[in-house]
Amino acid sequence: MAVMVVVLGSSANAEAARPGQRCVAPAAFPSFAPSLRRTARRLAHSEPLTVVAIGSSSTAGAGASSSAAAYPARLEAALKAHFPTISIRVLNRGVNGEEIPQMLARLDRDVVAEKPDLILWQLGTNAIMRDHDVSAEAPLLQEGLERLKSTGADIVLIDPQFAPKVIAKPEAEHMVELIAASAKLESVGLFNRFALMRDWHDVRGVPFDAFLAPDGLHLNDWSYDCVANLLATSIIDAATRVPMTAGAAPSVLGVPTIQQH
Repeated sequence: MAVMVVVLGSSANAEAARPGQRCVAPAAFPSFAPSLRRTARRLAHSEPLTVVAIGSSSTAGAGASSSAAAYPARLEAALKAHFPTISIRVLNRGVNGEEIPQMLARLDRDVVAEKPDLILWQLGTNAIMRDHDVSAEAPLLQEGLERLKSTGADIVLIDPQFAPKVIAKPEAEHMVELIAASAKLESVGLFNRFALMRDWHDVRGVPFDAFLAPDGLHLNDWSYDCVANLLATSIIDAATRVPMTAGAAPSVLGVPTIQQH
């Protein structure tokens, strides 16, 4: 199977987690290219980019050694390393334990008010863990997407993590399917974290304790850093592939350093 190996800069803490372990994604990993037009345009013109990451504990950074090791902070570092002359902010708006209704209640304050160019919405895990009916989440997800799309920002959904406490629940696959279907229906991006982590474990034989915190649920420094770098690579790839309007400067955009095997 062909894989994408990311060799963008990684934090020292992340590299120390499992010496020799590579940050890889399946070859069929979804591209953001059709859905990141605003992001691509701003990067092409070297304009400031504001990214807001909203979600629950795995956005806030539960399981990480510090807030600097959470995926939004690592994503900001990766994007700044690739675009050193562009002002880039990645704002962490994760709150432990939240589900979609709580996130909807703070969208205007925590997301819309920041005038984001790109919104990363991580969701679904807590509803699974609390044995909620996933079908009831569909209209809430649609409401959230409609409100976020009204801002004009690009949107990427991030589905649940593949972890023992999640996959033990009967509704886990249903939630992953719902998020994927919603992304397709609303023409927004999808970062399939569930498939990524399942590939690490089921295909590449990486043990859960290598990429999860001791609680068996949250990510650790290595996996947060890997997710951030794969997100950065996907964003950069989309920015280079989305057609530019007249007068754009595509030469500003670089192709991420990856290896195909």
